[in-house]
Amino acid sequence: MFVYFSKLLPLFLYPLGFTCVLLAIALLIHWFRPRWTPIPIILALLVLLLAGNGWVSNAIVKSLEWKYLPDGQLPKADVIVLLGGSLRPISPPRSTVEVSEQGDRALFAAHLYREERAPFIIASGGRVQWRGGGPPEAADTEQFLEAIGVPASAIIQEPDSLNTYENAVNVAKILKQRKMKRVLLVTSALHMPRSLAIFRKQNIEAIPAPTDFLVTEQLLQETSSSAKAILLNFIPDVDRLERATKAIKEYIGFVIYWLRGWI
Repeated sequence: MFVYFSKLLPLFLYPLGFTCVLLAIALLIHWFRPRWTPIPIILALLVLLLAGNGWVSNAIVKSLEWKYLPDGQLPKADVIVLLGGSLRPISPPRSTVEVSEQGDRALFAAHLYREERAPFIIASGGRVQWRGGGPPEAADTEQFLEAIGVPASAIIQEPDSLNTYENAVNVAKILKQRKMKRVLLVTSALHMPRSLAIFRKQNIEAIPAPTDFLVTEQLLQETSSSAKAILLNFIPDVDRLERATKAIKEYIGFVIYWLRGWI
């Protein structure tokens, strides 16, 4: 049930969900205190204007993504740990395993393997049956990695975890069994601060190997490069709203995991 409620409850704190809550409050207030109705409506508008604003969205995302920027070539390790969330399972009309927006995770892990940064890749991740379903993502990841040139002998599956905490706990068991110590942790840059804290809480010597960056130096320069760019970044945009939501999700997750003692 924790997995379910950890997905459900934060929805009301994300910009879109919080806006819906404020509008629902406005409807209720309209019946009893009509003069107060504009207050939650104005707040709802401000939430969308801020979360969909280019400068605000980029700043929130950057505060997480740029925390562990790679400094030159990554060192060698015993194994690459690839966190799930990068692939979609076979499901008609989808005839093959497909990459998601976070597909850079699997591609980057394969890249590090080809660079001989580590001799093995742990593909970590199960699937929540009421959210996408299908076989464990670890199995799909192995299939995908093999298709892009990583041999099956170099892939270790961890198919049972349903969240990042379980990723770390299960990976720690694999490391102990195989007498491995140092890992290159591959996940989206936005997800890296929380993931790294969780893995280190399990006494895993994890080196951050972030990928899937949403905010780049070029993007930051473009936001104020001209009057046209300024206007476009001021007007709420669905992509910027999504990026801000992802960042807020990470901050909320960090608090929840800290309260549970996982960080």
